[in-house]
Amino acid sequence: MNKQISRRSALKTVAGTATILGASMMFPLSMLADDSRARLKGNIHHSVSAWCYGSVGLEGLCRFCKEIGIESVELIGPKNFDLIKKYDLTCAMCEGPSSIPNGWNRVENHEKYLKAFEEAIPVVAKYGFQNIITFSGNRAGMSDEEGLENCVKGLKKLMPIAEKHKVTVVMELLNSKRDHKDYMCDHSAWGVEMCKRIGSERMKLLYDIYHMQIMEGDVINTIRENHQYFGHYHTGGCPGRNEIDDSQELNYPAIMKAIVATGYKGYVGQEFVPTNPLPLRSLAQSIQICDV
Repeated sequence: MNKQISRRSALKTVAGTATILGASMMFPLSMLADDSRARLKGNIHHSVSAWCYGSVGLEGLCRFCKEIGIESVELIGPKNFDLIKKYDLTCAMCEGPSSIPNGWNRVENHEKYLKAFEEAIPVVAKYGFQNIITFSGNRAGMSDEEGLENCVKGLKKLMPIAEKHKVTVVMELLNSKRDHKDYMCDHSAWGVEMCKRIGSERMKLLYDIYHMQIMEGDVINTIRENHQYFGHYHTGGCPGRNEIDDSQELNYPAIMKAIVATGYKGYVGQEFVPTNPLPLRSLAQSIQICDV
């Protein structure tokens, strides 16, 4: 997530935009290069985070995704589920009721989050979606081991309902160096240990490539060694969380090939903030970059 644009504030813009595209943002398919309209290979299931395209509007984003082969629009809540179903899309990662700074590492949050997720998970399942996002919370002086124990204690109680409805609870790995200061689940090793202790196939991690490049690097080896604990992936150009083209340091085709090689059958979500005045052009290019 971009440090200057919050996911929730951007989603308000998406939800409030009724038109397909503003006049200044019109982006007909004729503006795409021929290779951008080429048939996708099918090795990667493509998704996109709605909050990054507030200027486009959710319905316009859905139409565009349907045209170019993106299968999912994610990080939206139940009030928008019917809209994406209208376009025969899925939501590969549904918004959950927890917050980034105030999460499962605080025992005092467990009761309210258990109740909230027990209400949210059946709705996600009703629409046929499979993942719901959650967060560790910030340290605020707490040790990583205490926070780990607290997350395990609370999330273990949630697993029976997740298993019953076949919905996976996915904790996002975020960087605490630049964008989310003090966030606890900021290294893959911490998150993997949490998943091991919980011991359920319905508890996974969202491996955000941008965030983990900042915190630890070694992206491809980390994916190879821990892919069984990763239930979803996000992209983003590093530095800056903008386009994933050659303006940044990550080799996304190589990373996508590593993901495919693990046998992963889930979704890769584009979660970069476009700098292009025609943001959907950047989105189309990102799909071609990742379609290995």
